[in-house]
Amino acid sequence: MSQEFALELIDISKRFPGVDALQDVTLRIQPGEVHALVGENGAGKSTLLKIMFGIEHKDAGEIRLAGHVVTPRSPSHAQHLGISLVHQELQLIPELNAAQNIFLGREVSYPGWLFVNKGKSQAAARALLGKIGMHAFNVRQPVRLLSTAQRQMVEIAKALYGNAKIIAFDEPTSSLTTVETDLLFDVIRDLRAAGVGIIYVSHRLEEVMTIADRVTVLRDGRLVGSAPIAELDQRAIVRMMVGRRVLEMEESEEQHALAAAKAASTEADAARREMLRVVNLSDGKKLKPASFHLYAGEILGIAGLVGSGRTELMRALFGADPSVGEVYVEGRLVKIRQPSDAIAAGIGLLPEDRKIQGLLRELSVKLNITMPSLERMKVAGFMKSSEINATSRRYVERLNISPPQIDRLVRNLSGGNQQKVVLAKWLCAGSNIVIFDEPTRGVDVGAKAEIYGLMDDLIAQGKSIIMVSSELPEILRMSHRILVMREGAIVKELSRAEATKESIMVYATGGQ
Repeated sequence: MSQEFALELIDISKRFPGVDALQDVTLRIQPGEVHALVGENGAGKSTLLKIMFGIEHKDAGEIRLAGHVVTPRSPSHAQHLGISLVHQELQLIPELNAAQNIFLGREVSYPGWLFVNKGKSQAAARALLGKIGMHAFNVRQPVRLLSTAQRQMVEIAKALYGNAKIIAFDEPTSSLTTVETDLLFDVIRDLRAAGVGIIYVSHRLEEVMTIADRVTVLRDGRLVGSAPIAELDQRAIVRMMVGRRVLEMEESEEQHALAAAKAASTEADAARREMLRVVNLSDGKKLKPASFHLYAGEILGIAGLVGSGRTELMRALFGADPSVGEVYVEGRLVKIRQPSDAIAAGIGLLPEDRKIQGLLRELSVKLNITMPSLERMKVAGFMKSSEINATSRRYVERLNISPPQIDRLVRNLSGGNQQKVVLAKWLCAGSNIVIFDEPTRGVDVGAKAEIYGLMDDLIAQGKSIIMVSSELPEILRMSHRILVMREGAIVKELSRAEATKESIMVYATGGQ
């Protein structure tokens, strides 16, 4: 690789009200290098990328592109300079199709005219998506009809358009299957071979070890260290990230012992209190009639490939989508036609897309936490602000939400802390059944361990959890029983004792 740096971010500082987001951070990217940027949620990674991409403006420091000082004034200016960013929170317009989103602001027009050449735009979009293995993609379909994984691939294709010298990927595989992740890695390797500098942000350290040439670690807005990947292992990176020992995310003897203990605790299922029974629940579309039960003090894992119907099942159960079938909560038949019915029945949902479905991002932390519980905080018809404040502070402290400011707008929190706010909302509401749809998506190793601990606390209190996850180690670590879904149907129930990565994948892919 050339010693001339493709991009240099030198002594970058950024302060928001009440917090130093970045303090004198330096990051240098060589041409043809995959440079991983890691750290806990709130470490400053996304802020650094936003400054590089012209979304935020630095308070101090210097940006150099191929040795020349630049100041990206906006995302379009950054793209003009040759800097692209694949956002963690997808930046697509739902009503436009894939081709329109990819070329938004950079439309392909007829020579000498301002009219968009739809044919060429769609052909170019298909070519870009073909580079990342999406050869059969319908580029004319509105983005709102695409799955989360498909939308992620459109976002990646959007970043590939143009003569980018630097491409930053912010948690690009959070919604991708293993096959799609492998295709993305092939694309990144091709870009590296072409001399493009890559910044790769991920909480999945196994991916960092696979794809990165170098790793830089941030903690609390400061640079901790930077080293070639060959000089580090996952434990060393974790120690740099968190400054303390945390739960290992990979399977270990300790985790197997924990899982075995959980399996043993469910031997007498028939004698335990049934919290939930679902009979022939279906949305009349993708979700085929599904039946299952859930016990008090149990985590029921839902596994399956992307598009298998896991999220559709959870949305139907929560009343977010119309459905038919029967739902019994603690033996009582309940009619769930809308989310308020589910909340009244003691069911809470942490949705897969927390940004759109789980939060009111323009409201404060305290209002997001207490929103479903405001009725009980009324006195003579008026809201009791002291109780709202005290309650929200209690959950901010309990879940270690950072920064611990209850009046802070949720949109200004990191992804992991936003997820904690959603969880706090349902804990505050007193939900006895909590649905976790991809609970640790985009969450760092430290916050992941905290969420696991909170889930264990909930079941110790006799509450029940349904957990949907694409991460098999997470499913195996946390679940008492596991339901495997494929093509909109529950195809197998596995006890924890008989569940392995291989057995889950066999049923998820249609085997026996």
